[in-house]
Amino acid sequence: MTQNKPMIVTCGLPYANGMAHIGHLRTYIPADIYVRSQRKRGRDVVFICGSDTHGTPVVVNAEQEKMTPKELVTIYHDHFLNIFTKMGVHFDAFGTTDDVENHNRTKDIVQKLMDNGYVYPKTIEIAYCPSCDRFLPDRYVEGTCPHCSAIARGDECDQGCGKPLEPGELIAPRCTVCKNPAEYKKQEHYFFKLTEFDSFLKEYLETLRGTDNAVNYAKGWVTQGLEDWCITRNLDWGVSFPGKEDLVVYVWVDAPIGYIAFTEEWAKKTGQPDAWKKFWQNASAKSGAVSNTDSDIVHFIGGDIVYHHCIFWPAMLKGSGYSLPTDVVASGMVKIEDRKFSKSRGYVVWVGDDYLKHGFHPDLLRYYLSSYTSHTKELNYSWKMLQEKINAELVAVLGNLFYRTLLFAYKNFGEVPDGTVNLEILDKIRDITTASVAALEEYEFKKYTDTVMELASYANTYFQSNEPWALIKTDKEKCGNVVYNCLQLVKAVAVLFEPVAPAKMQEAWTQLGFSGEISETGYDEALVPLVPRTKLTQPAILFEKLEDDKIAEMEQIANDRVTAALEKAGLKREEKTTVKDEKKKDNKADSKKDNKTDAKTDKENKKDGNKKMDTHDAGTEAIVEISIDDFFKTQIKVGKILSAETIEKSTKLYKIMVDVGEESPRQIVSGIRAYYEIDQLVGKKVCVVMNLKPAKLCGVQSQGMILAADDGDGKVSLLTPDQDLKPGSDVC
Repeated sequence: MTQNKPMIVTCGLPYANGMAHIGHLRTYIPADIYVRSQRKRGRDVVFICGSDTHGTPVVVNAEQEKMTPKELVTIYHDHFLNIFTKMGVHFDAFGTTDDVENHNRTKDIVQKLMDNGYVYPKTIEIAYCPSCDRFLPDRYVEGTCPHCSAIARGDECDQGCGKPLEPGELIAPRCTVCKNPAEYKKQEHYFFKLTEFDSFLKEYLETLRGTDNAVNYAKGWVTQGLEDWCITRNLDWGVSFPGKEDLVVYVWVDAPIGYIAFTEEWAKKTGQPDAWKKFWQNASAKSGAVSNTDSDIVHFIGGDIVYHHCIFWPAMLKGSGYSLPTDVVASGMVKIEDRKFSKSRGYVVWVGDDYLKHGFHPDLLRYYLSSYTSHTKELNYSWKMLQEKINAELVAVLGNLFYRTLLFAYKNFGEVPDGTVNLEILDKIRDITTASVAALEEYEFKKYTDTVMELASYANTYFQSNEPWALIKTDKEKCGNVVYNCLQLVKAVAVLFEPVAPAKMQEAWTQLGFSGEISETGYDEALVPLVPRTKLTQPAILFEKLEDDKIAEMEQIANDRVTAALEKAGLKREEKTTVKDEKKKDNKADSKKDNKTDAKTDKENKKDGNKKMDTHDAGTEAIVEISIDDFFKTQIKVGKILSAETIEKSTKLYKIMVDVGEESPRQIVSGIRAYYEIDQLVGKKVCVVMNLKPAKLCGVQSQGMILAADDGDGKVSLLTPDQDLKPGSDVC
């Protein structure tokens, strides 16, 4: 990225119909870290977000709460802004999609699309409820997905294949309000000619930066073929469609336009009303270029809205003459206590009620979310893991460095002692700064935190190896130079770590004797030598250990929530659900046997069950009951077979390499050689059990299980998704 180009960073808009949870922060915390880092590099960045206030989810919730949509969104807009502020996420503008600026900008863009021939009317069938006497847009209707046969809502197959759905596509629709069957009636609606942008999108996606999970996913969708997109709905709440007061634009039209409208609000607030144009109506947009070379527009989003931001949104911008996004950064999904995130099942952690109100410092969660795993990977939130990371890393490494160094300097000198920075230490600080900044350019937040923590570990080693507690007794001047270098390292770590833990690093900055805001210091400040004789104050401990009893309390709250949710759904924790799982027990026994008998021939292993290692028999075997909690422990993802080869010691096994969305493919041994040729396997999408304990089969390591079905009469079939899902997609 060019340093002097205007940069705007946005976050996907939170829906103003519920409270903030940990899953939300997976987007906003990394975005805030990125913005703080860019500012430390000298970039002039505008950070934009706001509340998504339109669409059926808001209207449905408002009806349930017996209030108007406006009243509902005002409550939750204030809630999110309050949570973000407490978590140290500070936007330059945080508006709502119901602001007058967004109404006006949406109508302008839709009108431009109509004028340019990209919007047209079409009579289609819309779900209608005779009992409620109204048309049923989006969440007002549910039925069967026409693509995968899962239960789906009107605008998306949220429980199955994930495909966006157009009005009229659901099979056997029913009203979500009265639960009665719906019928289809014809009505005129308006469509966006997405198909006109096929060639543009293919070229544009080759220039789009960001994370691979976003760009590659979008490329896959375009390859499958685009369809025109219905952009109107039967609602009273929303942005009126130009010339049709009985229709509003679809929420996924006006929501991303909010990014532009909120930039306009920022521009007006700062006294430069036309400043928004340098981001959104620059020379690249006016020239019709496929890429934006005049501003950096970076979108941080959840992984579930890639389609909208990489396909719908750039097509809308292109068709109306606005600047295109340069980067789309998509986060991985969030799990709670190793379970799939689910508010209905109780697997959720509320940022306010569960975290902040219990006295946990915001910076601890910021560190956990940024350092747990790569930004594009699945993140598991666990109270026990939070405790382990904070105690072993922030307390034992970072906090220990700050407190021991500052306390020793304060007690023995009372000020920054005389000294000069060792060249080796300057080189280390410079190298760490370069590496950490490079990591954020690739949106690798874990790598950033790990790199800065490496400098903290280096500083601890330097302090320990120079033994200032002994040196002070024999050579105070030499000890002073050691302490000076330790304090310089502390300063550098504070500057580098500020984007991750801004409040705690401000405390450290003050303890070092500095005035002003550490957030306003650039990365170069890490190399600026400390001024000797700067007065120090008695330091306070920055990071306290998370005690067992507090974590136990939080785990009990989480357990109680899950129990209550299951009971509400008609289940109890001790109740059972049934699956045909006897073969899993056989497979474990087989794996143990194979570990001891790798050298056996296939003939000797005839009855060892290798063929069944990744199949479930159909038939009359006993059904073993497990709890619903046990069922959700199994992690199954979609994988793509990259290669397969025979195993010399076996006539039944293949060694298969499978892409499951991780950094490198998994090696899995599968007993399907008798049923599939290698050329039938390569490229096939399959279902993979991810968290099975690794085992050796005929001397070959297996890191998972490929699921298949066996009818007991010699027919074996791999379980495959009926849609083209990306590797790593959850099977749920």
